[in-house]
Amino acid sequence: MASPRTVTVVALSVALGLFFVFMGTIKLTPRLSKDAYTEMKRAYKSYVRALPLLKKMGINSILLRKSIGALEVACGIVMTLVPGRPKDVANFFLLLLVLAVLFFHQLVGDPLKRYAHALVFGILLTCRLLIARKPEDRSSEKKPLPMSGQVGNAEEQPSLYEKVPQGKMKLS
Repeated sequence: MASPRTVTVVALSVALGLFFVFMGTIKLTPRLSKDAYTEMKRAYKSYVRALPLLKKMGINSILLRKSIGALEVACGIVMTLVPGRPKDVANFFLLLLVLAVLFFHQLVGDPLKRYAHALVFGILLTCRLLIARKPEDRSSEKKPLPMSGQVGNAEEQPSLYEKVPQGKMKLS
């Protein structure tokens, strides 16, 4: 049976992956939602206007929106379908993307309701990455072996690390 940690990581990976595939697709094409696509186009125009450095680098709103959308779709697919270490790499890239989007929202002065989803999904990406990268706790799986010559359950044995009471012993 899978551990609760594994189930959590898989569930977060699939949910986050599907969300970013959906959001990236909205940035790339109006097929899912024409209104959301139009809103994304407007938002990315304001991001490029607010950051003149992008214009100097030759990055216009279309290139920025499509590159972020493509990266979201690619990382979302990896998070959903690809096992192992690539999920963590995709998670890291998505976290950087969320931070960049939060920066853009702050730059143009958007109200919290416009970027609350980015905050929530940034927190979820951080949690998923921390849970996935945390080493397995194997200390709970190890049980002390019974000492030779003693009968009884190993769980009844005192641990080697337990503190022995100190003081005078009364012998009679």
